[in-house]
Amino acid sequence: MVTLRFRPVRFMLATFAASALGIALAGGCGGDAETMTGTGGAGGAGDAGATGGGGAGGQGGSGGANADAGTTGGAGGGAGPGTAGAAAGSGGAAGSAGAGGGGGSAGSAGSAGSGGSGGSGGSSGAAGRGGAGGAAGRGGAGGAAGAAGTGGNGGRGGGSGGGAGGRGGASGGAGGRGGAGGAAGTGAGGALPQITVWLAGDSTVADGSAPCPIGWGASFQSLFGNRATVVNDAIAGRSVRTWLYSVESTMDSTGECVLDKNADGTLVLQARWQAMLNATTGMKAGDYLLIQFGINDSDSTCPRHVGIDAFKASYGMMAQAATDRGAHPIFITPTSSISCSGTTAVATRGSFVPATKDAGTQYGVPVIDLNAATVALYNAMKFCPVPGGDVSASTTGPVGDFFCDDHTHFSATGAPQVAALVAQAIRSQGLPLAGYLK
Repeated sequence: MVTLRFRPVRFMLATFAASALGIALAGGCGGDAETMTGTGGAGGAGDAGATGGGGAGGQGGSGGANADAGTTGGAGGGAGPGTAGAAAGSGGAAGSAGAGGGGGSAGSAGSAGSGGSGGSGGSSGAAGRGGAGGAAGRGGAGGAAGAAGTGGNGGRGGGSGGGAGGRGGASGGAGGRGGAGGAAGTGAGGALPQITVWLAGDSTVADGSAPCPIGWGASFQSLFGNRATVVNDAIAGRSVRTWLYSVESTMDSTGECVLDKNADGTLVLQARWQAMLNATTGMKAGDYLLIQFGINDSDSTCPRHVGIDAFKASYGMMAQAATDRGAHPIFITPTSSISCSGTTAVATRGSFVPATKDAGTQYGVPVIDLNAATVALYNAMKFCPVPGGDVSASTTGPVGDFFCDDHTHFSATGAPQVAALVAQAIRSQGLPLAGYLK
């Protein structure tokens, strides 16, 4: 008879828990610097105790995991009237803490104890990143009041707050249900870490000087949000080796320019490369190193001449230095100069374009084909044929506005458009750096 009497109570508790679940799931996950909250359900009033001789109370069911972003649990229900009964059944334990991250399901209420004096209130669940704890089990009929639930521990970003215990019934009436445990917490969404984007290149990348020439790196910072800082160490007139090392004007027996060495036999490094390698202020985990050479490297004489094999090896060395520090290298093919075949722009820079791609394959580094992208832009803007056959200081029209007195260097008008091509490639190739772009 006692068991049949408490089945409707279990149904009511399940309905209560489902209501609390709906509220908790409405909280959602934390986004970028945003917070979400849900609301714990309030405990209902305890049933009146049965008169005399009730059976021993059954164990309450355990609560479920906390949902994301809940608030402090509600107070326990009021006491029901009743007369003294038998031994108490214990209340159900509150739900354990929800893990941080996405919204979990709300804790289910504990099942009711049968007969006896009121069960003790369930202890609150430890707070996760917000989320209401499970409701405590309902006390058995005809007993003393359930004890108050204990406060939950604060989770990541959440304060603690246990549910309130039920009040004792008159003359040994049924204990009220314990309040829902679980502390509220505000979980801030994970912001992107602060990084540095390092640029190594020649005059087509360098900041340059007004009114021209201007490299695409000069306007690259404007394409990023405030979590990325661009450091442009590109220098006009450099090959990859003259950017890295102190190079002599003589060529060795292999056809490469002689590199200066220190007394201990190590190569003499340029200050800009030393700065990137600095353990305190240089490249760090999460940073990016973008490398673009291949224009001055084609010189036949030293110090700027670089053979194809030495070119690829230099790229590989730089990529390894970046990855050793947790940074991410990206190779970029050299920008094309404006060269026309009738009304069509055609690519320049010869073997250094495929050499850049080959180095990417060899060293496992992503490659942005800026050479092809610039040629496509020149055709889209209908630069060909160039008035007078080549760009000069007197060239007018769109091509004259885009370039700076020659067919290689960009003006303050052209450089930002080339920078936009780099950003577009970062997005279209799905590179993680895209997350930092505006």
